[in-house]
Amino acid sequence: MTASLRSILGLSAGAIALASIASAATATADFNVKIQITSECLINSASDLDFGTTGVIATAIPGTSTLGIQCTSGTTYSVGISAGAGVGATVAARKMTGPSSQTVQYSLYRDAPHTLLWGVSIGSNTLAGTGNGANQIITVYGLVPVQTTSGVGSYTDTVTATVTY
Repeated sequence: MTASLRSILGLSAGAIALASIASAATATADFNVKIQITSECLINSASDLDFGTTGVIATAIPGTSTLGIQCTSGTTYSVGISAGAGVGATVAARKMTGPSSQTVQYSLYRDAPHTLLWGVSIGSNTLAGTGNGANQIITVYGLVPVQTTSGVGSYTDTVTATVTY
C-alpha cells in the first residue's frame, strides 16, 4: 500500500468517525430547583464577661461581652438576658457568688453609658433588632458598682441570653 493510499484511507476513517459524532442524538429536560427560607435566629457566640482582678471595690468596674446573633434577613428579634443564678438576683442587681456564699453585685446594660438595664421583658428591657442574614455582634456592657467588698476568692455567675423572633 502506497503512502498516498494510506493517507486517503486515514482521512476516510476520520471522516466516518466525525460523521457518526455529528449525527449523535441528544435529549434535554428542564427541572426546578427550590428552597424555602423561614424565619430563624441563632446565637452563634457568647463571650465571657470578665471584670478582671481587684482588691477593694472603691470605684465602679466596667466590662464588656459580646453576643453573635444571626437571623434570616428581615426577621425582627429581641435579645434578653436573665437575672442570673445568684440567690436573690434581679436584672437590676445581679450577683456573682464566691466563697461561703458571699456575693459581688453587678449589672448588665444595653448601652455604654450604663443607663439601659438588660433583662427579659420584651419591649421593656430587651434589645430589639432586625436580621440581615449575617452574624451581628451585639455588645453587652457590664458594671460592678462601688460596694462593700466581700472576702478574697473567685466570684462567678451564669446568665442566659435568649433571642425571641
